[in-house]
Amino acid sequence: QVQLVESGGGLVQAGGSLTLSCAASGRTFSRNAMGWFRQAPGKEREFVAAISWSGAFTGYVDSVKGRFTISRENAKVTVILQMNNLKPEDTAVYYCAASRFLGGVVRDENEYDYWGQGTQVTVSS
Repeated sequence: QVQLVESGGGLVQAGGSLTLSCAASGRTFSRNAMGWFRQAPGKEREFVAAISWSGAFTGYVDSVKGRFTISRENAKVTVILQMNNLKPEDTAVYYCAASRFLGGVVRDENEYDYWGQGTQVTVSS
């Protein structure tokens, strides 16, 4: 059974930091582009960040550029989202996903085949 499991969410004050991790089991995603998405209450799920299979290419939604960093450790089949200078508007459930594509930055959620169950991030003002 293929699983993506997120961890690292929680409650933090504005200006603080959190590190989200996504661990894969059941198969390796070392040859897949990976991404993070988020869904705030009452809003649609949105793209946050993505990384190519090699890690050479990354992309971010404008609202998190300069604050979030996505990385991957293929040997451990783990994708990391380092979130700094968090803002209340970053509050959401964050989802890890694995794309069917290898290279490039995949921003379209319809191009992702596997999803984790999500981890809650709450930023207080």
